[in-house]
Amino acid sequence: MEWTRAVAIGLLFILFVATIRLLGDFSPQDKPNRIRFMSRIGVFGAMAAILYAVPVFKFPVPFFPSFLEFHFDEIPAFIAGFAYGPFAGFSVVALKTVLKLMFDGTRTMFVGELTDLVLSSVYVVVAAIVYQKKRTLKGAGLGFLIATAIQIVAAMVLNVYVIIPFYTHAMGYLPEDLLYLMTKAVPAIKDVGWSYALLAVLPFNAMKDGIVIVVTFLVYRSVHKLFRIDAPRRKKRTGR
Repeated sequence: MEWTRAVAIGLLFILFVATIRLLGDFSPQDKPNRIRFMSRIGVFGAMAAILYAVPVFKFPVPFFPSFLEFHFDEIPAFIAGFAYGPFAGFSVVALKTVLKLMFDGTRTMFVGELTDLVLSSVYVVVAAIVYQKKRTLKGAGLGFLIATAIQIVAAMVLNVYVIIPFYTHAMGYLPEDLLYLMTKAVPAIKDVGWSYALLAVLPFNAMKDGIVIVVTFLVYRSVHKLFRIDAPRRKKRTGR
């Protein structure tokens, strides 16, 4: 199963890069095009939805509670956000969530999807805003750093005050059962509140975000020049 997942992820990323290159090669280069913009958002959103909803593309990580799943769905949103701006990044995240709900349904009464929407939006939009201000490697690094810090804090707060209370009150899980799953992976966890957030949510998101940043950088470096065709050309000044 592990090699199948690795092959599937690799093939999807190859398809993603190839699709963007194809769109770039066959797009007119004279002026911005809203339809082309929307079509690319659709491509990014579809890719993100596949990475988000299809089981083979998400998996638990050893040494962390099994319900903390690793997935790569923020990468297409990052690329759209860097290429077209924060709104495009958010649009991809929102489209991913809608597509997931349409085809996969919801088992968490929308709480899980809403939480993921908030965290992914914060992560992608903040990084894209910083990058738009400084479109350099240093700007991208600074954007990732700030976005990661904000996203990790938001993830901890939402887990303590929203997700865990939801599972214990609305879904009927006993705190003792959740604590058992947590301590089975991380014995140092003492409760389902801030101990869990500090010893599981924080390191898990830090590791996940680091991997997402590296993969995003590698993919974006290979396709970012193609997005320049959508930038309006500056008119040459003519002397009179």
